[in-house]
Amino acid sequence: MRFAIIGCGVVAHTHAMALERLPEQTLCACCDILPEKADAFAKKYGVPKVYYDYRRLLDDPEVEAVCVCTPSDLHGEMSVAAMRSGKAVVCEKPMEVTVEKAQAIIDAADETGAKIQCIFQRRLLPTARAVKKAVAEGALGRICLAEADLKYYRDQAYYDSAGWRNVCGGAMLNQGVHGIDLILWMLGEPVKTVFGFAGTLARKTGVEDTAAGILTMESGAVCVIKNTTLAYPEFPTGFTVYGEKGTVGFDDLGLNIWEFTDPASAPPRPEDVPEFSQKAPISLKPYYGNMHAYLLQDLADAVREDREPLIPPREAIRAVRAICGIDRSARLGVPVEF
Repeated sequence: MRFAIIGCGVVAHTHAMALERLPEQTLCACCDILPEKADAFAKKYGVPKVYYDYRRLLDDPEVEAVCVCTPSDLHGEMSVAAMRSGKAVVCEKPMEVTVEKAQAIIDAADETGAKIQCIFQRRLLPTARAVKKAVAEGALGRICLAEADLKYYRDQAYYDSAGWRNVCGGAMLNQGVHGIDLILWMLGEPVKTVFGFAGTLARKTGVEDTAAGILTMESGAVCVIKNTTLAYPEFPTGFTVYGEKGTVGFDDLGLNIWEFTDPASAPPRPEDVPEFSQKAPISLKPYYGNMHAYLLQDLADAVREDREPLIPPREAIRAVRAICGIDRSARLGVPVEF
């Protein structure tokens, strides 16, 4: 497939390097509203076509798929326009900043039949997949509690470096969304209620730098989410699931606990090393570059095979719903029902 990248900021480089790893795919165009940024990006990656208006890029018949790498509140507008232009889409996280805008992406995909892949590369981690399988198959018994520890560090310079970072979602939508998606995906059941806190405690910004949510799942299980961008020097993102028959947990550094009340019937321990690590990593965190490549290849395969991509928008909206629920509960000061 011939790919184009819209938005030549930080994450666009991850997409470009991922495409370099895929011999069957081509990066044929890029676009940014800042000409100097688009030009520099094109020069760095040898991109033949450069646009400064994404609508002109979407008119290009050579472009078959677009990677939407713009600020979060533009994801919906550009993804919908791309699908209606006959393009396949890769939409960076978060899918959008409101449930309504995220739903518009789903509606456009249904309306056009276009394939759209949403980026939540942590779902590819073997340990995460093993936890999801253990939960789904009942190896842990009834789930009572799950935890997601999402403790990042972003200094004031981070917020000052780009205006959109102060208005398009804070710790939850920009950093925590990966972990919020992952814990909900591993639990594999709907959220029933959420009680949330969100506040700006230290940074000068218009978005939250600290948030927490207590989610009650449909089964009665409780899911606790802790998220901040004030945790110096930053800590490994971690997840733990507690069931009546055992406890499993892991973080960015590997498996922490895989204990069952009946060891004889316990699932085998998952690998501690992220998959695709046999290839040279693009970054020090393999679940960024290597796994982006996997998801971009999967989109191309989905178009060719006429099937749903690995992470369709109807799944990616769950994290947006949860985050907006935490935010709404925090503003109202009461639990919110889903």
